[in-house]
Amino acid sequence: MLRGGRTIELVEATLRHDDRPALRVRAWLMRPNDTAAIAGTPITAIAPPESMPAWDPGTVWPGGFIKSVEIRRHNQGPGRATYWARAKHALLDDEPVSPLARAATLFDLSNGMAVRADPKDVAFPNLDLTAHLFGMPEGEWLGFDTSVSFGRQGLGLTSTVLHDARGPIGMLGQALTVRP
Repeated sequence: MLRGGRTIELVEATLRHDDRPALRVRAWLMRPNDTAAIAGTPITAIAPPESMPAWDPGTVWPGGFIKSVEIRRHNQGPGRATYWARAKHALLDDEPVSPLARAATLFDLSNGMAVRADPKDVAFPNLDLTAHLFGMPEGEWLGFDTSVSFGRQGLGLTSTVLHDARGPIGMLGQALTVRP
């Protein structure tokens, strides 16, 4: 715990490999309040997963993780796509996990599902991933409305609005290093 409190806390976890930090996660934990009477957003919902064609992300990306995810996608051109994703396998065998934990396993898909350039020609790994939620995810599908931008000096940004079956629930941001 980095900052304790009665209504807001900041927590951090670090994954180490060979005694070096490999991954650091921080989360603000907030006491929930009943705001149902004023809930809403001007962000437009994306089309439901059943209206989008199945897409094999293995046509762009190799690896085991990408094969473990089902994708339904509407490609809108370089660096722009709307899509739905769901895991084909449980996060933990014989262990229930929260809808938030299940959704969080899919957050890092964002940069790879709306590619701006062929990853065989240009590397564009994300340096970070920041998630801001205004609703807790429900259901097995997580929707993404993603735009990928490359600047002129090797910088990039992936911006995503997250959705569940009810509509928008949050946003993701990823800073990119772009390397031809």
